[in-house]
Amino acid sequence: MMGKMLPDIPRFYTALAEWAACMVYILSVKRKLSGWRLAVVSAILLTVQAVFLVVTEGMGNFLWLVCMAVAVLLMIGFVALCIKGSWMDAVYCGLQAFVLAEFAASLEWQIYLFFFEENTSWVISLGFLILSYGVIFLFMWWLLNRQKNVKLVLNITSNELFAVILITISVFTMSNLSFLQVSTPFSSRFSDGVIIVRTMVDFAGVAMMYAYHVQRTEIRTRRELDVMQSALRNQYLQYQQSKESIDLINYKYHDLKHQIAVLREEKDPEKKNEFLDQMEEGIHLYEAQNKTGNSVVDTILTSKSVACEKEGITFNCVADGKLLDFMDVADICSILGNALDNAIECEKKIPEPEKRLIHMAVFAQKNFVILRFENYFQGRLDMKEGIPLTTKKREKGYHGYGIKSIKYTVKKYEGAISLSAKDNWFQLKILIPRQGS
Repeated sequence: MMGKMLPDIPRFYTALAEWAACMVYILSVKRKLSGWRLAVVSAILLTVQAVFLVVTEGMGNFLWLVCMAVAVLLMIGFVALCIKGSWMDAVYCGLQAFVLAEFAASLEWQIYLFFFEENTSWVISLGFLILSYGVIFLFMWWLLNRQKNVKLVLNITSNELFAVILITISVFTMSNLSFLQVSTPFSSRFSDGVIIVRTMVDFAGVAMMYAYHVQRTEIRTRRELDVMQSALRNQYLQYQQSKESIDLINYKYHDLKHQIAVLREEKDPEKKNEFLDQMEEGIHLYEAQNKTGNSVVDTILTSKSVACEKEGITFNCVADGKLLDFMDVADICSILGNALDNAIECEKKIPEPEKRLIHMAVFAQKNFVILRFENYFQGRLDMKEGIPLTTKKREKGYHGYGIKSIKYTVKKYEGAISLSAKDNWFQLKILIPRQGS
């Protein structure tokens, strides 16, 4: 370690920077802890971090590297205790916090030594420390909270984590190379140059980390939007196909009704009448029985009724389709199609046919249109970020996009959506302000 013309950063300053950097990222994602619990845990971790760094001061190069690795692990553990998400989320935030802390500590110490002597009054030293750290960390917190996906679980992938690990190792190596070994082409032999290099490299690291985080967030947002738009388009295509099929079936139904009427006028044997009765009963399934006052709703409900009949699902519906006249066709398809598809998929897994039940209602209450979907379910219903987890292995990467598509559509009409599960009944409830109310 070099300690010639310019002194090293006090270890407590470094510990404080590491703690504050962790808090910046903890307060920018979905948390497990808040309030007094977060305050207690953060106070304990600050104490542990400070004691560890102060006690291990003055170690040789190898031991110093080991101590830095332990300090990073403490930061990652602190983040893991406080945020929701996987261990990769905690490592992702912990490493970004480490690079930010290195920059903040180096910049504060460099500016302080430029304006003040090392033995300046502790009041001035502490005041400058609080001011510098306050500006740096509050600014970084503001930058992170400008993102659209703030306060959400990160769901970091292995490739994303590898990129952050690579950036962290590169930045740490280049910023501390002169402290570890002065006889390299990339080291500085002057202590004032060492701290300048460290500050600038750490600044570049923070900039790269933030740029990567922003890019990752935007790519993830665009990907989710594309999938939701695809789900919406699929529901609309299903509606168009169903409408054409049901129209054709209805035409055939009316033709057959006329044929049956003609046959009944003839003097036919009793068995023939029974056969005709069975034929008429068989084609009743394909008649568009749902008359809600909205042709789009009628088509979707008829299509889903046929699907329920094939799967042995009892589907009960009381809907005033006229209440949805103000909505676009594609939006009605997205909400009704995705909601009923999810319910049908759930009911298909229930072994007892008598328990395969779906209830749907569309009605007005005060100044709202309410759409309620209920279906029976068995077993355990796991939720993640307010969305039921899929049990399909092939769809793990596209978890909950039916519900997300519904939420996206409802948001267009300034509505709200709620999900609940109680006593083996799952309920999806949607409230949309009535047009002109």
